[in-house]
Amino acid sequence: MIFTDEDLELANMIGDWLKKEAMPVCAEYDEKDEFPQELYDGMVELGLNNMATPEEYGGLGLSAMQQTLIAEQMGMYEAGLGSAVGVNASSSHLMNMFGTDEQKKIFFDILVNGGWAGFCLTEPGAGSDAGGIKTKAVPEGDEYVINGSKCFITNGAIAGVYCVFAKTDKDAGHRGISCFLVERSREGISTGSQEKKMGIRLSNTTTVNFDDVHVPKDHLIGELNKGFKIAMKTLDESRLNVAAMGVGLAQRVLDESIAYAKERKQFGKPIAAIGAIQTKIADIAIDVESTRQLVYHAAELIDADGPFELYSCMAKCRGADIAVRSAIEGIQIFGGYGYSKEYPMEKLLRDSKIFQIYEGTCEVQRQIVAGMLLR
Repeated sequence: MIFTDEDLELANMIGDWLKKEAMPVCAEYDEKDEFPQELYDGMVELGLNNMATPEEYGGLGLSAMQQTLIAEQMGMYEAGLGSAVGVNASSSHLMNMFGTDEQKKIFFDILVNGGWAGFCLTEPGAGSDAGGIKTKAVPEGDEYVINGSKCFITNGAIAGVYCVFAKTDKDAGHRGISCFLVERSREGISTGSQEKKMGIRLSNTTTVNFDDVHVPKDHLIGELNKGFKIAMKTLDESRLNVAAMGVGLAQRVLDESIAYAKERKQFGKPIAAIGAIQTKIADIAIDVESTRQLVYHAAELIDADGPFELYSCMAKCRGADIAVRSAIEGIQIFGGYGYSKEYPMEKLLRDSKIFQIYEGTCEVQRQIVAGMLLR
């Protein structure tokens, strides 16, 4: 894999900022379950909320490979912040693919002025079964009126704009879903309290409620009743962010495990000399590097406008799985200290588990992969 100097400088800059600003305080924010406003302000200053915003709208306009390298750094140092950045990019990908010029201007103006975005698909009764959503958008004159509730929305309470999926034909299943651009400032929008999550606690995750929210008909994104396709096309690309974060988190586990194994002594020698520990470290390293290459390949295909969907699904599934597996093995290498909050391993495990759930569960990804191969 060949990277430009610009690619590497960008990734290293983000990694250095995370190491300096986020690492010293992330455990405390995680423990207190407080929103780290200064870290979000710092990400805005770096332009991380505008990674996928085109340059003509005032953003960074980064390539898929550049975004992937940044996501890897986010996973390595703070997956909660990485989740916020990833969802922002997901919504931006959606707008880039399906938004009109006027819609893009509304959406990206909010982001370049320091805003965040929310991707409002999941509902209490519709997770993997996205076609089962109940939120409705009913035409009324020159507007649509949206009613419903979304749950587990990353950036839910801090977003200035949402991409909202709603039923516009209640009897058509997933073929009756449409997508709408909805500004947070519209009357009738409210958010719930922060979810008490197992991990990624530095991300803001809430319900978002729509109570008679009026949006102009020109806020319909793409074609009427094509929202399910829009969601799936968006997730095809955006799930690569999760794959890259999984690689980054597993790399952090590897780095911490190597350092600890060289330092920790048992039976009169460093545990790095013990065969069982060596095997664990080797397996983590093999998982990390093989998955990293799969992730990079998918990013290359996206940038080349190639057929990337199969590899994106594979990478997301693999990246999520190795993150969890590596974190479990990392705790075992650390022993009792790995189970303690004074060391980073237990937080890495808690953060890693969501990778197997959001942006399409690993079970669903395997079904998609099999379906594409057997088609």
